[in-house]
Amino acid sequence: MITPELIRTIPLFESLTEALVNKLTIICADVHLGPNQWLIQEGDTPSFFVLISGEVDVIRTVNGDPKILDTYKSGDFFGEVPLLLGSTAVASLRTKSECRILRLERPEFQYLVTHSEKMGSSILQTMMRRVERLQQFSMHTPIERTLVIGHHSDLACFKLRQFLSGNHQEFRWLDPTDNACQPFIPAKALEGPYPAVILPSGEVLNAPNRRELAEHLGLQTMPSEAEYDVVIVGGGPAGLAAAVYGASEGLRTLMVERAAPGGQAGTSSRIENYLGFPTGISGGELGLRALDQAKRFGAEILVARSTQSLETRDGVHTITLDGGDCVHARTVILATGVYWRRLDIPGADALLGQGIYFGAARTEAMGVAGRDVYLIGGGNSAGQAAMFFADYARKVTLLIRASDIEKGMSQYLIDQLKTRANVCVELNCSVTAVHGETALEAITVANSRTGEVQHCETNSLFVFIGADAQTDWLPDMIARDGRGYILTGRDAMDSGQCGTDRTRYFLETSVEGIFAAGDVRHGSVKRVASGVGEGSMAIAFVHQYRATFATLAEPPPAVSG
Repeated sequence: MITPELIRTIPLFESLTEALVNKLTIICADVHLGPNQWLIQEGDTPSFFVLISGEVDVIRTVNGDPKILDTYKSGDFFGEVPLLLGSTAVASLRTKSECRILRLERPEFQYLVTHSEKMGSSILQTMMRRVERLQQFSMHTPIERTLVIGHHSDLACFKLRQFLSGNHQEFRWLDPTDNACQPFIPAKALEGPYPAVILPSGEVLNAPNRRELAEHLGLQTMPSEAEYDVVIVGGGPAGLAAAVYGASEGLRTLMVERAAPGGQAGTSSRIENYLGFPTGISGGELGLRALDQAKRFGAEILVARSTQSLETRDGVHTITLDGGDCVHARTVILATGVYWRRLDIPGADALLGQGIYFGAARTEAMGVAGRDVYLIGGGNSAGQAAMFFADYARKVTLLIRASDIEKGMSQYLIDQLKTRANVCVELNCSVTAVHGETALEAITVANSRTGEVQHCETNSLFVFIGADAQTDWLPDMIARDGRGYILTGRDAMDSGQCGTDRTRYFLETSVEGIFAAGDVRHGSVKRVASGVGEGSMAIAFVHQYRATFATLAEPPPAVSG
């Protein structure tokens, strides 16, 4: 307990009145931590701290590496910078020794600052010095960026940019056909071939695949073990939630993601109806936080690896990855999500990545600056993308086949779209043709209500229509509906494909020990929060299943390809 006598020994509080000292003993927290424990991490909600005893390191991550900026000692206070600037924590704090710390949350901190002019002035002066040091640190710490060199109309280059962006890797894209970019292209990459990736080390990769690029960037692509308690296939909201809860509850957890964690939600420019974020949060930021959380609890996350097959023998599930590597587990969670449906229009596939994009390709934001952009779809993803591109494009046209936008989009998004002068919503409209040989040049738009047909010139068409569950890689014994969505619980039992009479858990498939969560599951609610809920719920069912059946004792040997 923090006593008045202790408070009076702290220099920061020497000017406080007796009433404020007594108030402080009531509103502060007395925190005791051992060495090497996190007090707060960069990006967390900030608090104000006074170090009573011990030492605390100030750590900031730069180019993926943690760097110690300072070390606080007994009597120091900290945390005022993000509190006064209204930001999240600008650095991480980790104890260096046994520590005792006085902590104040934002309302209590503000109360003290406003009721003690001398203390408030001291805190403000310290904050200004620290902000200046942070600025100096940033100026003298250049960001190491990967260079991507390739043509705007090159699909392979587009996919590399998507992969880097989805995995939160700093990069700069240079188009060799753009005269303004040529001075910045290193001589060794001027002649191609393209796409080329130049790593911060200077190494050049010519047309690398995702796995090759991931490995050169230090991302994990290989499992460290042959056996896990639970293997999660898919890294969207459901998969990430399962990874967080599984690892935090002591399960040896492996998550396998074919591209980048976050799934379709990770490409959303802003999610404003997710619980706990009153001002909204980007899908990428939400996914990154979940990824860091899962890793902190010990989950293994593989990226750039796809699953080829799933086999079950004697209650042991074996997942074969591309390249032939195998992992084994008693329980598996399928959280592969869904994929945007392709345009059933002649020539559309040939223009993929060359003017036609599926989902909100955030990497293309600057490429649409000052141009006319068209989006197809009436759901929240399309609405969020329209708001995002409206900040860059001259005009954004949202084409919706339905006659009523309220059928598929949340009201808050509808209201926001109405406030953007450069956003136009066209109902009863669909794209019937695309034009262009090597890149998109125009589209044909038909209005089903009026019969009007328009020829619209554009080089940017983003597609958000429908979604398909790509579950063809799964064995036939896992029951699915006519569209490929996985049946679970009662639906799985009613399919007639369950090999036993045992009642399935709500998220359990027709194969015992294999669960499905999120958008890939038949009957699921296609929302981020729902996916998170199902992912965490799946772990609860995993625990129940494991309590019923013996754990895996001697797994088959791993196979490497």
